[in-house]
Amino acid sequence: MPDPLRVPARPEPFTFDIATTALVVIDMQRDFLLPGGFGETLGNDVALLQQVVPPLAELLAAARAAGMMVIHTREGHLPDLSDCPPAKLSRGAPSMRIGDQGALGRILIRGEYGHDIVDELAPIDGEVVIDKPGKGAFYGTTFGDVLVENGITRLIVTGVTTEVCVHTTVREANDRGYEALVVSDCVGSYFPEFQRIGLEMIAAQGGIFGWVSDSASIISVLSPEPAAPSPQPALAG
Repeated sequence: MPDPLRVPARPEPFTFDIATTALVVIDMQRDFLLPGGFGETLGNDVALLQQVVPPLAELLAAARAAGMMVIHTREGHLPDLSDCPPAKLSRGAPSMRIGDQGALGRILIRGEYGHDIVDELAPIDGEVVIDKPGKGAFYGTTFGDVLVENGITRLIVTGVTTEVCVHTTVREANDRGYEALVVSDCVGSYFPEFQRIGLEMIAAQGGIFGWVSDSASIISVLSPEPAAPSPQPALAG
């Protein structure tokens, strides 16, 4: 068995084996990232979340090349909204509610254009996609079953938003005994102060419910540079 990989992280290095680790890509959906989607109807600047896409695309490519399991999640609801409780449906003061017809289709409804993942991060054949009705990946889904069935014990967590669906999933994972590393430049928030504080909360108190690192550090251990060839001795004569 190969030696575990070791990534510089806060509060201490994070070690993992590719075979027992999954890259989790949370809710990188058009409804949250694109103009006209749910995020913008809430009054947010979606450009802040779009900044996550380039580094996450690079990390996703490295994870795929290394043979790591990839799991995508999408937050959304059935067309009849039977899985959307009134407390969620009426929360906040958006210009449009979940289920309303928006520029990208019915907002956060499964099967609509806005509900799906942005093109740059689209799942490929063999990757798991978990549709979830809530903030966390475990609630009302088969996510936990998928982890157990595949022998996954550690998670590398990316996606949006840092303080809501990412935090909820990482907290849920911690309560279930999973170790999670959150990738600082591959998670995003509509609120810069929430982004900063959200990351600090994860690694505080000796890593109270996780680790924090960046995509470059992870990619460097997933795709190490090949060793330079040894110089050849000069031939005599």
